[in-house]
Amino acid sequence: MPSTLTENVRKTVLENGLTVLTKEVHTAPVVTVQVWYKVGSRNEEPGVNGIAHQLEHMMFKGTKNRPIQFGRLFSALGSDSNAFTSYDQTAYYGTVERNKLKALLVLEADRMQNSQIEPEQLASEKRVVISELQGYENSPEYRLNRAVMQAVFPNHAYGLPVGGTKADVEKFEVEQVQKYYRNFYTPDNAVLVIVGDFQTANTLETIKEVFGKLPRRQEVGGRGQGAGGREQEAGVISRSLSTQHSTLSTQHSALSTPIVLREPGAGRLLQVVYPLPDANQPDVPALDVMDYILTEGRNSRLYQALVESGLASEVTASVTSLRESGWYEVLVTVGAKQDLKKIDSVLSRAIANVAEKGVTSEEVERAKTQLTADVILSNRDITSQAMRLGTDETTVGDYRYTDRYLAAVRLVKPTDVVAVINKYLTKEARTVGFFEPTQKLITEVGDKPDSAQTTENFSPGAPVLPSEVGKYLPPVDLATDAIAQVLPQEFKFTNGLRILLLPDHSTPTVTLSGHIQAGTEFDPDEQAGLAAFVAENLLSGTDSKDVFTIAKILAERGASLDFEAYREGVRIEGDSLAEDLPILLEILADVVKNSSFPAKELELHRQQTLTDLQQELDEPSEVARRIFVQSIYPKKHPLHTFPTEESLQQIQRQDVIDFKAKHYRPDTTVLALVGDFDLDKVRSLIKNEFGNWEVSGQAATLKYPPVAMPEKIVSVNPVLPGKAQAVTYMGYTGINRYDPRFHSALVLNQILGGDTLSSRLGAEVRDRQGLSYGIYSYFQAGKNSGTFLIEMQTSPEDSTKAIASTRQMLQQIHQQGVTALEVETAKRTLISNYNVSLANPEELTDRILINEVYGLEKGELHSFTDKIHKVTLEQVNQAARELLHPDKIVVVTAGPSVLAEKSIR
Repeated sequence: MPSTLTENVRKTVLENGLTVLTKEVHTAPVVTVQVWYKVGSRNEEPGVNGIAHQLEHMMFKGTKNRPIQFGRLFSALGSDSNAFTSYDQTAYYGTVERNKLKALLVLEADRMQNSQIEPEQLASEKRVVISELQGYENSPEYRLNRAVMQAVFPNHAYGLPVGGTKADVEKFEVEQVQKYYRNFYTPDNAVLVIVGDFQTANTLETIKEVFGKLPRRQEVGGRGQGAGGREQEAGVISRSLSTQHSTLSTQHSALSTPIVLREPGAGRLLQVVYPLPDANQPDVPALDVMDYILTEGRNSRLYQALVESGLASEVTASVTSLRESGWYEVLVTVGAKQDLKKIDSVLSRAIANVAEKGVTSEEVERAKTQLTADVILSNRDITSQAMRLGTDETTVGDYRYTDRYLAAVRLVKPTDVVAVINKYLTKEARTVGFFEPTQKLITEVGDKPDSAQTTENFSPGAPVLPSEVGKYLPPVDLATDAIAQVLPQEFKFTNGLRILLLPDHSTPTVTLSGHIQAGTEFDPDEQAGLAAFVAENLLSGTDSKDVFTIAKILAERGASLDFEAYREGVRIEGDSLAEDLPILLEILADVVKNSSFPAKELELHRQQTLTDLQQELDEPSEVARRIFVQSIYPKKHPLHTFPTEESLQQIQRQDVIDFKAKHYRPDTTVLALVGDFDLDKVRSLIKNEFGNWEVSGQAATLKYPPVAMPEKIVSVNPVLPGKAQAVTYMGYTGINRYDPRFHSALVLNQILGGDTLSSRLGAEVRDRQGLSYGIYSYFQAGKNSGTFLIEMQTSPEDSTKAIASTRQMLQQIHQQGVTALEVETAKRTLISNYNVSLANPEELTDRILINEVYGLEKGELHSFTDKIHKVTLEQVNQAARELLHPDKIVVVTAGPSVLAEKSIR
């Protein structure tokens, strides 16, 4: 393991105050460019809550030099780009092939100084932000958290929601947002982070050339020239850090009685928040160790007290350490019949018990190992490494913070953990929130033919010409040499087990991905949920180890292992430090061969699953997805069934044992490993563990019946009371992975809705009309079937218009096709995004695995980009004619009852 995460990081400060952090990582020909501004919701006050987030949205709207949606430029570069706003910072990031580094720098420098914030664009983007906020409002957890945080921090902006509130967003004026931009988007308030395959000296010269001429804040009449009035006018609180610390004790308050929200929803929630010190305080490492002891894994104290006892279905917690304060947040999810006051007293008693009796050295060491491994495992790809540097530099002013933090974690002792519990987790300090769901009914409006074309008065506006994109794109350096294309080694054992191994010594870690042909497609109709029951209980005990032993062995090494059932199989995901791979493989082999499914664990899992199901059926996205799939695929089709309360109650232990015996077999199992290992050693290790896994009989197979397209437009509108946002799924059956049009369909999809900022649908429905926060299209091409779908979130009153616009766009592309320039741009985007994804060990391992599962040629890992490159305009337009059917489409919109009063079209 490298001695530090920041070993070869170089910090440079330009004359205009821009802080530059560079870190060379030469494992793949990609680079990430990130600009972090030291401004977030912490700089707001009631009345202008959400202005930092609104500005983040506006930063994609174009500049004086490039009056074009920046998402289109990033997409044309093939950059995996996005942005986020947090409490202490706003960040913009893009990861690209290395020859596009300068182009990204040019775009970021342009929008640091020249962003255009125009009235019309602000009006449409405010609608988009409100749509985003309504999506959050759909979640009872979000609404409860907002109420609790407001009580914890009544006089500090940390008590305000980061994204803002609808009431405040509606009032934003152009001048306010422009002033906020001028105040905070300056080089001396920003950190530029570059990580990846570049040469530091040359790159610093380029940065000076591109960013060096931008003026610092004082030169543009900013804070340096007595801009206090300006800041208050823009709705910004400016306090010095010294006063911040001295007044922190009055910044938050605790309520003696719980905050109770009684609103439509499903499942009860208990949230407890304890104020904590800021990130630079010495207690933070001990607090994080405490959190792992309390809530991380099956052996944790609160899991034992609340979940193992059957009182709750889930307990999660997190320590948040920020620039001016922090908090510890515990969230408990319980079934509808449980008493929240009782749960709260059990929670309090469990914490008090830890404080009284202390923690063991073993618990502390395990928590420290897990915490350290989590930091290392979450910093394997270059985007994450840069995120870590940016967060540390903008939150605490020191990019080396995580190194110091990990060194301090190693020194934490049992007495330190007890000390921080006694100091911070007191009954007087905490604020408690209860979410009590009120009665709700899901009603359904049946199939309705679309009797007439919608007649909304809107024009789809001319799409931005692709030639415009080319005009505003910065020049790209000539492509540099591609790295050697290494293919994984494949081995097949006599029992049929296939393994794919790709050594990668860039980090001391290993990523494991696996697939077993035991997915939900094999669920019996009356026992939907059985495949997931089996997969999710594999770790519940084996012939030689109980559930706690398995959890403890993995936790002591900070390793993870998960099984998840989906339609076509069970996905295995695991990772560990390189030295712990033998243990990871030993546990994997033991659970797939010898799982024992103890009755007590199965019953506990059933109760948790029933609670989860209640909550899923309260989410518009989940309800829309279910009804969409069931409206396309008829009963008795392998894709039609979903778990219900009745089907979950039908599952008996013997059914679980029988399903496992029938479907878990070495000859339908594939394992892929990428990481720091020796090929021969790992091969013999796997042979030792899995060689005696026996096969009996033939593997089960399924025949997928053909499914006809709908003959007309089918509209379904399930109503979920109390929701703020509607979610729409629209589509029909599509192509499978082996269809000769697959690669053309990918290019077509990229143009249609592959990216919410640069696609045709995004440009029209989101960007121009402001009707949706996110709109995407997909060709989900499986082994046996495929689905074409478009997914969007809208305000309830905008759903009809957004659906009509979407269908109009489908009609337009179906009839008129797309342009040669759009095809070239889409191909470039897909190829670049694919190359960038292979630099991430998890995505690389998944790609190796899925190519094998689908039986694709060995070279597909590298020939995929060549196949995209060869797609022609004619092939894409033929795919548009054959695969887009605007008049034979299923449209499902789930959301509040306002929709039921309208005919969804």
